[in-house]
Amino acid sequence: MITNKRIFITGGAGFIGSTLVGKLVENNEITIFDNFRRDSLSLKSYRNHRNLRIIEGNILDRELLLRSVPQSEVFIHSAAIAGVDTVIAHPTETMRVNLLGTAYALEAALRMNKLERFVDFSTSEVFGTSAFRAEEGNPTNIGPVGEARWTYAVSKLAGEHLTKAYHTEYGLPTVTLRPFNIYGPGQVGEGAMKIFIERALNDEDIQIHGDGSQIRAWCYVDDFIEGLLISINHPNAVGESFNIGNNRTAITILGLAETTIRVLNSKSKIVFIDKPYADIELRVPNVEKAFQKLGFKAKVDMDEGISLTAQFYREHSL
Repeated sequence: MITNKRIFITGGAGFIGSTLVGKLVENNEITIFDNFRRDSLSLKSYRNHRNLRIIEGNILDRELLLRSVPQSEVFIHSAAIAGVDTVIAHPTETMRVNLLGTAYALEAALRMNKLERFVDFSTSEVFGTSAFRAEEGNPTNIGPVGEARWTYAVSKLAGEHLTKAYHTEYGLPTVTLRPFNIYGPGQVGEGAMKIFIERALNDEDIQIHGDGSQIRAWCYVDDFIEGLLISINHPNAVGESFNIGNNRTAITILGLAETTIRVLNSKSKIVFIDKPYADIELRVPNVEKAFQKLGFKAKVDMDEGISLTAQFYREHSL
């Protein structure tokens, strides 16, 4: 349990960041730095909590970021450009935000005298188009130059290297997390699980890119947050990177659509459409390192996660 800490979160208004705020805000002082391009915080009951300070700003505004960082004990860097459609439409912005934003965040963290942990968010996409039980130490495999989708993975991988360099060279207490397909209440923007659930609740057609044979392992957001909180406290996390996901929920995209329809008792039909971009065919993590070093293991199964997520969207008009 984390209490009586001052915590600074870039991207704190987003899906994962705002969920994290909910876990911490009662017993800690939280500052979030966000441009509110993706706003999940406004949907939360604690958005005006007395322990929450909000700074609206762009992660590329280096001077504002450096001025805004208080002498916090914990710095969580989750600000990024994400979502396949957004990345493909804005590859230059993706590279700038994810590369320079991480560099500025690390620079700010280095100026904090009482910093106990810097947590950087990477991505499972650093493993490329096909990764089965991928371990943290496995070679990364990025797609060809010119394919806009890979600007996200490349920029995130560069951020990993920079984070590790700050630990090695300056002794910054860093940890890098690689999220594997996180979903849950309050997810905003793109995401297959969110779209499938929203469409199933409205009995609308569910569109699948390609033949639906692509395989993912889905991790409920509360499980990811638990892994994140452990990484903040655990001494074994410093200087390391961890896959945070649920390898027991591996399923094809077609299977995910069918499961969503079944769990929600929906009348939706499945429709197959052409894929306009490079896709990930197989992505299932090896999470043994997180279990052995941190004692972390995801708990929420697929049916429960879908039900909990759907309950949120029923309560918030679609």
